[in-house]
Amino acid sequence: MKTVAVSELQSLVGTEIGTSDWFTVDQDRINVFADVTEDHQFIHINEEAAKMTPFGGTIAHGFLTLSLLSKFSEGAGLVIEGVKMGVNYGFEKVRFLAPVPSGSKVRGRFNLKSVVEKKPGQHLLTYEVTVEIDGQEKPALIADWLAMQFTG
Repeated sequence: MKTVAVSELQSLVGTEIGTSDWFTVDQDRINVFADVTEDHQFIHINEEAAKMTPFGGTIAHGFLTLSLLSKFSEGAGLVIEGVKMGVNYGFEKVRFLAPVPSGSKVRGRFNLKSVVEKKPGQHLLTYEVTVEIDGQEKPALIADWLAMQFTG
């Protein structure tokens, strides 16, 4: 994560903050996610049955792709100097645009959409995040992700 001074935040609004490294979403990860979430729909875990769908094979759960934003932010997000704690504050918007086939590589592209000081030492950052799929024009998802950082 890139560390920035509070005084720099507003100048970064409307800019691309960073892009994460590529991350492979393999079938083992999809299967584990299915077990954790109890979502065993065949399009995620049954490779033979999934071949007969328009997807042509198994695909990652949309929520699995969304959950990777935390991983992606490690290399592409912002940390305010002197931060004591950061918390996931939620989402304004999430749209799943394209399936992520098993074995695909994905990455997150982060744009800082807004920064609001809610209280002294408490900043709400909104990122527009696009999850790209290697070799595909259409992204897997776009989201407006809210992150609260506490410096005081």
